[in-house]
Amino acid sequence: MSSTGTPVHLRHGLKVRHLTMMGLGSAIGAGLFLGSGVGIAKAGPAVLISYLVAGFVVVCVMRMLGEMGAALPASGSFSHYARIGIGEWAGFVMGWLYWFMLIMVLGAEITGSSAIVSQWLPSVPQWVIALVFVTFFAVINLAKVGNFGEFEFWFAALKVAAIIGFLVVGVLLVFGLFPGTEPVGFTHLLGDGGFMPNGFAGIAAGLLVVAFAFGGIEIVTIAAAESWDPERAIGMAVRSVVWRISVFYLGSIAIMVLLLPWNDPALQSGPFVAVLDQANISYVSGLMELVVVIALLSAFNAQVYGTSRMAFSLARRNDGPAALTRLSKSGVPTNAVWLSVFFGFVSVLLTWLLPDSLLGILLNSVGAALLVIWVFIVVAHLRLRPKLEREGKLSVRMWLFPHLSYLTLALLGGLVVLMAFDTDARRQLISTLVLVLVIGVLSLINSRRRARQPAATTTP
Repeated sequence: MSSTGTPVHLRHGLKVRHLTMMGLGSAIGAGLFLGSGVGIAKAGPAVLISYLVAGFVVVCVMRMLGEMGAALPASGSFSHYARIGIGEWAGFVMGWLYWFMLIMVLGAEITGSSAIVSQWLPSVPQWVIALVFVTFFAVINLAKVGNFGEFEFWFAALKVAAIIGFLVVGVLLVFGLFPGTEPVGFTHLLGDGGFMPNGFAGIAAGLLVVAFAFGGIEIVTIAAAESWDPERAIGMAVRSVVWRISVFYLGSIAIMVLLLPWNDPALQSGPFVAVLDQANISYVSGLMELVVVIALLSAFNAQVYGTSRMAFSLARRNDGPAALTRLSKSGVPTNAVWLSVFFGFVSVLLTWLLPDSLLGILLNSVGAALLVIWVFIVVAHLRLRPKLEREGKLSVRMWLFPHLSYLTLALLGGLVVLMAFDTDARRQLISTLVLVLVIGVLSLINSRRRARQPAATTTP
């Protein structure tokens, strides 16, 4: 606390249950509820391979991140680990790349949710609905972190309950246990072009969408710095989140490709609602639409939190404007939150200008960036693990180190190679590479600026 009564550090207000649900809430958003249909359209039933590969990779990455996070909890999380494990330039590049990626995710969440609500309220323009949502969540994120954690907990809990219900209904439909339905077998899984109608190129194209879908789970280690017991909180949250995410994603996608043809337009517009329509239960599909909106808004809320904390951490390390380090009396980085909210308003403007194409643009723009971030996490882990082991700080351990870590790195490289064979994916890889180079140049400029300034104490 400073002499003026303003805190100098983030407050501890999050509990283990908050962290666990935040991880689930941020990962269960547009990527699953809307992006899954896009992935199926690109890869067909073989999108299951995309999800299996990406799921295995993300489980390993989260385990490595959990190991580092439990040993060295910091609001900058993996950006801080890249900085101390690889170099200052890596922390700068990784932090701002992640911030940029989540800003794109903000746009996807708010666009998807406002598009659905505008169908319920056709007389209200979509951009007006988006504006109301952004304003409401600005207020939520400017409140003390404990209130934010409680709000996000219940939002995420509702999403989890809805997905469990969807899985139960889906299994009953697959086995023909609903009145008037028959077991579906493998008709849709193997029909109309077979399991891989678009070949390996389709799987590669689906990987960008799949990578986006898993994005957001990393927020667990960012939020841990504001928990009461970071070491214990990260360990418990990582263990529970990774297997739940795997079951929810793989189970949901399996039901979709079993029950409907992969090229059914309904899957692209609303895959969950399209499946539930098969049950012919009154109001269930409508209720699922409401859940999808809540899920998207919950994820948007979590992304505002994640971007603001990452920007705050970067600024505290002198890798961003000093104004972003300002904390309110309740310990909230207000300027960092307002920066994220500003880009939420930008997405409202884009929703007005590009109401039909914005979501697809945003979905395609972040997958490759997430792969780069995962590579940084793995490399930082490989560099830091021996040091953490010598210091006896490991309460969470990566399995089969270093073999599984190197395998994860190889798989990430393989994903990049596969994507290079798809035209759309290749463009996104090139765009991401250009973005990384631009941020890299900014990191050099920032390093020279820091070298000209008197030494200052930085905080992760």
